Amino acid sequence: MSNRAQDIVVITTGGTIEKTYDESDGSLANRESVIKARIMSRLRLPYTGLQVFSVMSKDSLFMTDDDRSLLIQFIKAQLEKNIPIVILHGTDTMAISAERCFQDIKDPKVPIVFTGAMKPLGFEDSDALQNVTEALLASKLVSPGIYLSFHGRVFKVPGVKKNRDRGTFEQVE
Repeated sequence: MSNRAQDIVVITTGGTIEKTYDESDGSLANRESVIKARIMSRLRLPYTGLQVFSVMSKDSLFMTDDDRSLLIQFIKAQLEKNIPIVILHGTDTMAISAERCFQDIKDPKVPIVFTGAMKPLGFEDSDALQNVTEALLASKLVSPGIYLSFHGRVFKVPGVKKNRDRGTFEQVE
């Protein structure tokens, strides 16, 4: 390990991790990306340069095949930079998007790591900051490939699913 700075591309798509509360009507929704302002400003990353891009701001339940195609095109364009990629995604269909990435991007030369949160960043007991921090670190440590990082674990894609009863992800056997 060296102390040289390393860049990471962070791609946001919306999902629970980015939901914000609207006091006027009491709703939680994806309105715009809050990651750069709310998470990245809270992390101390003196050896990490973050390039943050918002591709969409959607609850993953409403993501379509066209949305996934757009995401894959954006990821492919970022791969030309030859630096790790972290994708912040809604947990309901994150495994589906990660599998699609695995199918469409053969032999990536850098790690591509998906993560999200079970509770929005603004909630006191949110897992968002933990999961983003872990995904950033994982992207620096794992070999090239496609992964899902969640709750202190890193899973190689394909073969990951959301366990709704436990509120986390697990490897499919």
